[in-house]
Amino acid sequence: MKTLKILVALFLPIFISSCGSNSVELPLDQMATYEVIQTQIWDTQCVSCHVNGSTFAKQSNLVLTTGESYSQLVNRLPDNKQALDDGLELVGTEGLPSLFKSYLWEKINANDQEHFYSDHPLYGAIMPLGGDFLTNGQLEFIRDWIINGAPRTGKVADVALLDDKTRFKEIPFAPLPQPDRGFQFHVGPFEVPPNSDRELFTYQSIDSEEDIYIDQVEIVMRPGSHHFIFYTFDDDIPSHFFPKEGDIRDIYDDGGNLNYSNLIALQFHNFIAGTQWPRMNYKYPEGVALRIPAGKGFDMNSHYANRTDEVVTGEVYGNIHTVPQEDVNYVAEILDLNNQDFSLPPNKVTTITKDYFFNQRINIFQLFSHAHEHMTEFNVYKVGGDNDGELLYVSFDWEHPPILELDPPIVINTGEGLRLEATYDNWEDRTLTFGLRSSDEMMILFGAYYTD
Repeated sequence: MKTLKILVALFLPIFISSCGSNSVELPLDQMATYEVIQTQIWDTQCVSCHVNGSTFAKQSNLVLTTGESYSQLVNRLPDNKQALDDGLELVGTEGLPSLFKSYLWEKINANDQEHFYSDHPLYGAIMPLGGDFLTNGQLEFIRDWIINGAPRTGKVADVALLDDKTRFKEIPFAPLPQPDRGFQFHVGPFEVPPNSDRELFTYQSIDSEEDIYIDQVEIVMRPGSHHFIFYTFDDDIPSHFFPKEGDIRDIYDDGGNLNYSNLIALQFHNFIAGTQWPRMNYKYPEGVALRIPAGKGFDMNSHYANRTDEVVTGEVYGNIHTVPQEDVNYVAEILDLNNQDFSLPPNKVTTITKDYFFNQRINIFQLFSHAHEHMTEFNVYKVGGDNDGELLYVSFDWEHPPILELDPPIVINTGEGLRLEATYDNWEDRTLTFGLRSSDEMMILFGAYYTD
């Protein structure tokens, strides 16, 4: 009996150690968000390369093993010189602004692959290297973690996001399928000369004797597009300014000069929808739709900026999806805040601020900025009332600004407003003002809202 007690005393601690803490894992919904990232993402898809002593870890100066990864990532500058020069950090703790300054996010966000390789050729490759991209659920989980300040402890992202196992797959340009209910539009194909901008408009009517209600917009563009926009015209546009259906109206002639006769109709435009992304599929919140009065058509605006020495082809497909009026609880309104009154001195960094106030309570469910190549940062703040000064939107990317979807919407009460703050780096020897070319500048906030 004494011998048995000695054996138990010797081997019981070993048995407990081998079967203890490592064999009993907490459910994911009881783990801290960063612990989930470590165990479900870094450990499974990253540490085979990013482990102490490996060639990959030495080249990237990044180790992602347990106990080291957080300090290796958070509030740390990237080893990549180009990313460092661009002002990025691996992961910051400032919330939404940190997402768009995160080198980590640039490296893993496979859904933005065209932007990554086109605009940042010296950033290396999308990670994980040589394997599958992270799932869309994993990306959304990491995104939520960064937006919520990238904490080491605490739960700030819903583990249910990880149930989305889909992954980005590069989709070649192709026509969109016809919408089940709605209208399809097609612009092009057309040529864009080397080292030039080509911006054009073309009008298409729609066959509807009743008001239509838009609840979804899809747009797909060949590579190289700066933007595509759907407009309608004001009722008071003079008939002699109204464009002929199907005509291609170029903004610039063959010599690069403005076609002023094609600019006149623009002052009667009403913005409907648009994007700077190669692909966009935006669905309005449930029960919300944008009304287009009967008899209206769409003036479509395509802008390509070709910075190569070869001719490129431009082409766009757009789908307008509609719903019956009886399914609409709130009629959407377009937010179009366009500041054209600014001047940017040569060889200086300048920040422009403009406030806009509202005379009724509005519920904003979409925001996105529009500017040109000198813009380095575009912020939108709330003005007045509760949370005065709160940052609502930020973009550091003039070519592919984020489209912010807000659910629940941001409520702006009567007398409150939005502050637009845009920073521009004018490296040229000329003063910049508002203009249509990508080498000029703009300061626009688009979006959508509904009233009570």
